Amino acid sequence: MKTTKTIYYATTGLISFAMLFSTYAYLTNPQLKWAFEHLGFPDYFRIELAIAKFLAAIAIWLPFRLAKDVSYIGLAISFVSAIIAHIVVGDNAFHTVAPIVVLAILVVSYLSYRKLSDIK
Repeated sequence: MKTTKTIYYATTGLISFAMLFSTYAYLTNPQLKWAFEHLGFPDYFRIELAIAKFLAAIAIWLPFRLAKDVSYIGLAISFVSAIIAHIVVGDNAFHTVAPIVVLAILVVSYLSYRKLSDIK
């Protein structure tokens, strides 16, 4: 159980940090405005996604199962959508692999969370 807790806190911490960093970047980095346009998304979507990722980074730590589950589902949809969007526009491998790696970390976080919640 100690190993599971360590994995949960490490992966969840990484996800939260990544989401807080991307929130900051989405709102302050002009290159990301261009990146969203390149993917075919309107500019307001960048702002909405930043807010959603910020809320998910917080909600994933709340002691409420519904808040956690919604966060995990929303983030998973976001990463899968990013993978698809980058593939469709023909971006290089880095732009496709990065969300796959973050999605894998999210899956490990979710599985360890579920394992811990089943133990209680």
